[in-house]
Amino acid sequence: MMASAIAHISAMYAIFVSIAIAAGAPPMLAVLVFGMFSNLYMATTHYSGGPAAILFGCNFIPLATWWKIGFLISLVVIPIWLIIGSAWWKVLGLW
Repeated sequence: MMASAIAHISAMYAIFVSIAIAAGAPPMLAVLVFGMFSNLYMATTHYSGGPAAILFGCNFIPLATWWKIGFLISLVVIPIWLIIGSAWWKVLGLW
């Protein structure tokens, strides 16, 4: 469990961006995509961060509902970021 968004991003972001760039991804695209995905993780599971654990522990949201909503959010947000976002960033000349 990552109880802090800052701890999660600090631990994962630089490593994954470095791996993506070393594998040949355009640097600015890698930075933007992993920045966006760092924003998504808090909504996906009941143990993803401090506020999520509190909401789950107080039984505000049932476990199955939490995972379903997180999955549905992912299905909507990820294609928007990867398809529309990357095309727009290309138009802007960011990568």
